[in-house]
Amino acid sequence: MLHARPFVVIAAVVAVINGCTVGPDFRRPAAPVTTSYTATPLPAETAAAPGVAGAAQRFSIKEDIPARWWELFKSPALDQLIRQALKESPTLAAAQATLRQARENLRARSGTEYFPSVDASFSGTRQKATGAALGQPGADGFFYSLYNATVSVSYSLDLFGGGRRELEGLQSQVDYQSYQLEAAYLTLTANIVTTAVQEASLRMQLKSTQEIIAWQEKQLALVERQFELGGAARADVLAQRAQVAQVRAGLPPLEKALAQSRNQLAVYSGKLPSEASLPEFDLKDLHLPQELPLSLPSLLVRQRPDILAAEGVLHAGGAQVGVATANMYPKINLTASMGSQAGRIQDLFAPGTSIWSLGAGLVQPVFHGGELTAKRRAAIAAFDLASAQYRGTVLQAFQNVADVLQALDADARTLKAQAAAESAARDTLDVTQQQYRFGAVSYLALLNAQRQHQQARISLVQAQAARFADSAALFQALGGGWWNREPESLVPVAAKNPETSNGDVRP
Repeated sequence: MLHARPFVVIAAVVAVINGCTVGPDFRRPAAPVTTSYTATPLPAETAAAPGVAGAAQRFSIKEDIPARWWELFKSPALDQLIRQALKESPTLAAAQATLRQARENLRARSGTEYFPSVDASFSGTRQKATGAALGQPGADGFFYSLYNATVSVSYSLDLFGGGRRELEGLQSQVDYQSYQLEAAYLTLTANIVTTAVQEASLRMQLKSTQEIIAWQEKQLALVERQFELGGAARADVLAQRAQVAQVRAGLPPLEKALAQSRNQLAVYSGKLPSEASLPEFDLKDLHLPQELPLSLPSLLVRQRPDILAAEGVLHAGGAQVGVATANMYPKINLTASMGSQAGRIQDLFAPGTSIWSLGAGLVQPVFHGGELTAKRRAAIAAFDLASAQYRGTVLQAFQNVADVLQALDADARTLKAQAAAESAARDTLDVTQQQYRFGAVSYLALLNAQRQHQQARISLVQAQAARFADSAALFQALGGGWWNREPESLVPVAAKNPETSNGDVRP
């Protein structure tokens, strides 16, 4: 037992050197304990409005979100535009470059942490010295040359894990930038879908408005003819002209919004508005997804890129606490050098010219005016800030999902009501037109029926577009399915798998 004691001491020292890491060990925050996104349960499926692309949508927790969720809208033109945007978008290019920068910073620091620094140097000098250098102050000076070739090695022992905590923080930065890239990817694709839906809605509103104008112009011609024959008052003609002018006044705002939507799609695809060749979108060409995957609330924090990015910031904050703590403890630096020194360059590696040195230095902070403790408290405060921001991000994410789910339910009921209103307004207009021809109702009643039908048609189109847009918003709110993306896809899958990652540092 006495002979084993030195080995026990050596093993203990090695364990301290390699295993002592000060500061908090990161643990992933637990998912909120809840089984529902909304305060009151939502129906298993939404209301249906047959005949106007208003079939019921069903929420399924058994279905996972596909990586290319936008393909559920079954629009080849939309899919082609998104593929182009993923290749050309400067926003994605910037996010990818930032991720590469973070990875290279991690590699750079890993090299100095896990391996010693080795440098080779060569120097040559020509000097003049006085006789005083030889103890003869009155003697003439003399000249000499000195050549030196040296290889030096230096290494800092990470006794208290400050370097390892720094690497942990850099790895967290890589994770953060990786999820920022995923967030940029998701935001870009969702924005393209919603903007395409907006364009389709505006195009259909324009078409409906133009049809209404054409119909009302026919009515105007009819009223003018009746006025010429004495069958209508001049007030009826003026009222119909005002109605036509009022509807025409709605065209420029719609045309303006449509042009701006086209310009926005061009920019999303990485093209100038004047050079982009974009498809035209119509609501009739879009398919409303009937099955809507709905992730469990416990999985949302492992799927939303913004939550995972906030987790990366939290992880980095904990690592910085460890770095600040380690700076309060001793540091040991080891150095060694070996080389040759000679008065003539041709003798540089001759026998008897070799030189070498070994050194070790220890630095123990003693007094820094409270700097080190203040920096540690600042790091703890930064960690608390990141923790609060993480909780806020989670709350915002759950609110986002709840808002979209309730919006989808309301959208379906709105569309059903708007479809009924449009049908009733159309029937009312048909009956009123027939009654007006036979003189059973006044022209004011006909104008009112026209106005109601016009508004009902526009509102119906807007209700249809809202269902498409909010369906896309649900996929975005649930994380977009990036975890199901193939490795060879356009944007690399994030560094961690949402199901298996536990925050370990893997430089």
